[in-house]
Amino acid sequence: MQREEFSVKGKNCCAFLLTADDVSGRGEVMRAVMSGGSDPAVLQGLWEYVREEHEALLQSPYLPVCFAFLTHVLLCAPFLALDALAGVCQRVQLWRISAGSGPPPSVQQWWDCFWRVLYRYLSTVLPATALFQALRSPALPELAPTCWRLFVEVVACFLLFDTLFFLWHLVMHRVPWLYRHIHQLHHQHRIPFALAAQDASSAELLSLLLLALSSAWLVGCHPLSEAFFHLVNSWLAVEDHCGYDLPWALHRLLPCMGGAPFHQAHHIFHSGNYAPYFTHWDHLFGTYRASGQKSRPN
Repeated sequence: MQREEFSVKGKNCCAFLLTADDVSGRGEVMRAVMSGGSDPAVLQGLWEYVREEHEALLQSPYLPVCFAFLTHVLLCAPFLALDALAGVCQRVQLWRISAGSGPPPSVQQWWDCFWRVLYRYLSTVLPATALFQALRSPALPELAPTCWRLFVEVVACFLLFDTLFFLWHLVMHRVPWLYRHIHQLHHQHRIPFALAAQDASSAELLSLLLLALSSAWLVGCHPLSEAFFHLVNSWLAVEDHCGYDLPWALHRLLPCMGGAPFHQAHHIFHSGNYAPYFTHWDHLFGTYRASGQKSRPN
């Protein structure tokens, strides 16, 4: 890389002239464009602390599975409280998408679901994902990403993951053998609840986690961007299955997203609405299904 120093209004500045030979490796050109020349100092302190104090943890092949499971359980906690309040609070009952379909899931249902998900993670998802991560061997760069680069990488991950999920979900519904042996277990919940987002067969849980990891790998994410993507991805999956059309839900702010009503319609009709978050693929493929629910109070 050539370095040229020049003066602007009496101040010494540094400019970096990139040539085609300077940029090497997968994703370097994209990272050079996304950095926009901005200073990564905003996130540098955080990244240096995490990298220096927890480097062994960051490079552990077991981190993605543990992170996915723990964040899922923690993000479900508010909805466990909502389900408990729905039995006594009329306001919370009105937020339920299927308010007239019966009571919210009991604590026993939550408990049983927790143990099913934990067993599948430990028995299948953990060892298989650890092998994938060991082969992937992610590197830890010295510099943190700029805020702009983090934003672009996370958005790119969501668009790619949404596309891959849509195709895989559509195939599982259209191929009877795949539906019976992989996806049917997830549809045991006609009216889903938050924890049930991960209540699926071991093969399906593994496939979705690998889709998320592969999306971040193909985009060429910085580890901070990837961690943020997985965190938001877990939240959106929980929100999609929560059974509530909340006034502050993300799909209320972004019309391009379907949210819980969009995905609950998929569980009710057992077809359509195959994308996890955005609605554009279902509109393009003619698989969009309206929820048919009345608007909820704001």
